[in-house]
Amino acid sequence: MTVDNILSHASLEWKFSQVFGERGAGEDIQDVDIISAIGFDKSGDNLAIGDRGGRVIIFERNERKDTSKNILTRNKLEQLNLTPASHPEYQYKTEFQSHEPEFDYLKSLEIEEKINKVKWCVSPNGSRFILSTNDKTIKLWKVTEHKAKTIKEMNHDRYVSSENALLAEMSFSSEQGKFSLSSGCHRDFSENTAMNKVASKDINDMIPDLDDTSWRRCRKVYGHAHDFNINSISNNSDGETFISADDLRINLWNLEISNQCFNIIDMKPSNMEDLTEIITSAEFHPLHCNLLAYSSSRGFIRLVDMRQSALCDHSAILLRAEELSRPKSFFTEIISSISDIKFSSDGRFIISRDYMNLKLWDIHKGSSPVAVFKVHEHLRPRLCELYDNDSIFDRFECCLSADGLHFATGSYSNQLRMFSYGSGSAEGITTEAGKTPDRS
Repeated sequence: MTVDNILSHASLEWKFSQVFGERGAGEDIQDVDIISAIGFDKSGDNLAIGDRGGRVIIFERNERKDTSKNILTRNKLEQLNLTPASHPEYQYKTEFQSHEPEFDYLKSLEIEEKINKVKWCVSPNGSRFILSTNDKTIKLWKVTEHKAKTIKEMNHDRYVSSENALLAEMSFSSEQGKFSLSSGCHRDFSENTAMNKVASKDINDMIPDLDDTSWRRCRKVYGHAHDFNINSISNNSDGETFISADDLRINLWNLEISNQCFNIIDMKPSNMEDLTEIITSAEFHPLHCNLLAYSSSRGFIRLVDMRQSALCDHSAILLRAEELSRPKSFFTEIISSISDIKFSSDGRFIISRDYMNLKLWDIHKGSSPVAVFKVHEHLRPRLCELYDNDSIFDRFECCLSADGLHFATGSYSNQLRMFSYGSGSAEGITTEAGKTPDRS
């Protein structure tokens, strides 16, 4: 589902926009149809969705064409904080099978086809490139549009066109066993030419019709580089490289080289019993190709500069929050584990999501977050119950607006939580993700 926001002078109003894959009455949900990853491209015109069945479905924005030169585009309106006249609508474009279930015979391990992440790549020539990954293998897909010729039957006289007239002037010589051209139009064909007459009529009664269609092809397969399940992939602003992260390592890839990568962060200790934290998310800086950030299960965010050293483990700026006012408990480290991080469009801020809160960080002020938005504070008295049923380990993602002032994240019971920095209430807005949202 997409949510379109309308910015007024006083506050931010959220309105329902569109839903994809709505379940019909009495229709059972299949596990393979459950969405597991979602991602817009930089322009917002294309949306890619991955599911547990290993498929990638693509939607594109269906803008109403307006020939008026005085009409501002939606992107311009958003930059000027003005309200577009209509909500964006997305239409189905294409889908393809990205991953299949596999079996690792060396480790006796089944690798499911579920899509963990989808990311759009920057393309200068108009082609669409998408990175998709399951637990072990990353694939680069190219999706292009082209005109496909389909045969359309027409009811017309076959002697109307010049091509058909030329065919009509062809006669078959049974003595020579070949076609010969004559000056007149012979209607009295032999028995053999009767078949040719029918065939030529069938061919000339059908003309090609041009339809828009999408063509996709797997360009590269990046595999055999992660011992643990991949949790993040992120494209670099240079348009040539990307990173992939699992629980203990982050690898740097070149999009054109699939058989080699560089390990830039390795948190695996020599003795696994000394393991204290794992990598939970990683993302490149949106503007500077040498900077990236990654989060850990201890609630830390590390900002690293790849120019400092080949292995970036120790050359990092640490962003961490110390909750001195609250006593530590058995659940403190569990609920402080960060499940997702996102950079703002200018790269100045990072939004992070842990189990309890949504936090906004200024990368130049790493001692504490500049804002904390409470998402699950009402669940704090029930942490024991959540631990018993493993719900306390659930992961939630987050996102932020282009201006870096509005944030959204998910919660239980199909609820969407929205917050604004510097405006609105501290509790934010809670709405149900559906056609008839129940706001509070």
